[in-house]
Amino acid sequence: MDIMWRIAEEKIRKAMKNGEFDQLPGFGKPLELDDLSHIPEELRIGYLMLKNAGYVTEDVDLKKELMTIEDLLRCCKDDQEKERLMRKWNEKLLRLNTLMKKRNWNNSRALREYQQRIEDKFRS
Repeated sequence: MDIMWRIAEEKIRKAMKNGEFDQLPGFGKPLELDDLSHIPEELRIGYLMLKNAGYVTEDVDLKKELMTIEDLLRCCKDDQEKERLMRKWNEKLLRLNTLMKKRNWNNSRALREYQQRIEDKFRS
């Protein structure tokens, strides 16, 4: 495998020298990498598959933001900042509840149990 790696590296260097990568979209711009630190390691592949298939929706982002705000609230010492974070947290929670009511998912017992297990996993 070492010889294959060397051949590939040499071809990449040659293409770079010849300017073959200069016209690619996003050339010279930083990569936009997904921040998966909020997802447990064993769930990341599944999350990426769902996201790439278009199944990761606004509610997932809202839940992630809610957890981030909760973490900030636990660490915050400034009362004004805590108040601002609580307002932001309430807004996000209201938006999430509105989305869930529209989907009528709150009536599903199985979904509630599954959601609780996922939330417990994220918090541990």
